[in-house]
Amino acid sequence: MNSAPGDPGSAVRRFAEHAVGRITRWTDTSWPREASRVWRVDGADGRTGYVKVHLNDRFHAREVTAYRTWVPALGGAAPRLIAADARLRAVVVTAVPGRPLSDGVRRAPNEERTLFVRIGALAAAIHGSAPPRPRSADEGPAAWKLDRHLDGARAHLAPGDEEFVRTLTARSASLPPLDLVPTHGDFQLRNLLWSGRLAVIDFERSEPQPALRDLVRLSDAWTGRPDLHEAFLTGYGRPLTPSEEERLAVDSALDAVSGIRYGAAEGDPEVLARGLRTLARLRSSSSPGRREREGR
Repeated sequence: MNSAPGDPGSAVRRFAEHAVGRITRWTDTSWPREASRVWRVDGADGRTGYVKVHLNDRFHAREVTAYRTWVPALGGAAPRLIAADARLRAVVVTAVPGRPLSDGVRRAPNEERTLFVRIGALAAAIHGSAPPRPRSADEGPAAWKLDRHLDGARAHLAPGDEEFVRTLTARSASLPPLDLVPTHGDFQLRNLLWSGRLAVIDFERSEPQPALRDLVRLSDAWTGRPDLHEAFLTGYGRPLTPSEEERLAVDSALDAVSGIRYGAAEGDPEVLARGLRTLARLRSSSSPGRREREGR
C-alpha cells in the first residue's frame, strides 16, 4: 500500500527505527515538489537524524556510493551515513547544524566574501578527496539531451535563446576532455548549510565528473559580484584553466535549459528563475562573439 503524501510509510518507519532505535517524531522537511521525500527524525535517545527516500535507483546508488567513498574525507562538513536500504531506496543520515545559505539572510559584503572563501575551500576538498582520472574524448557534456530539454523549455525562452544554446553546445565538440574527480553534482546555496561552520548535504547527483561541474549552479550566486567569484577561487586554491572556462559556459547553458524545463514541469519557480538568469548572463557575457558569428 502506498503511503499518504508526507508520510514515510510503515516499511520506511521500520527500516529507520531498526537503524537508530525508537523515533518519537517525524517532521517532513521535503522540498516543495513531489519527488522530494525527506524527514527529520527525533529519537527517544535525544538524537536527531534525517531519513531520505530517493526517486529512483540511480539517485540512491549515487548518494550511498558518495557516503561510502569520498564524503567521509569532509569530516564534520557533511552528514554521516547510518543505514541504507536499496529495496526501499532509503537512507538514514546524521544531522549537521546550520541553515541553507539560500535562506535570504542579508550579510555584510566582507562576511559574504569570507563565506565564499570557505565555499571554495569546501569545493576543493570534495574534488581532492580522490585522485583524478582521465576522461575519454567521447564523454563530453550531455548535449544529446538538448533536444528533449529544449522541447520542454521552449515556451519560456527569449528570442534567440535556442540558437545561442545550440551554437554554444556545438563548440563543445572541439574542447579537450577534462579529468574526472568526485563531484557533488548539485553544489548550490540551498545545499550548503551555515552555522558558523560550513557543511554540504544531498549527494544524490554525485558522480565522477570534471571539477567545474560543481561551479555550474553555484556561479548563479556570484552573478554581478566578481568579488564573490574571486573569493571562491581564493578558497579553491587556483583559477580555472581556459578549457574549464569554455566548458563551464557550455555546461551552464545545458543546465539552464534543463532547469527551465524541470522548473516549468515540476512547479519549481526557483529552478526556473535560475535557468532564465543563467541564459541571460551567458548571452550578455558572449555578446561580442555572437555579433561576429551573426555577421553584425
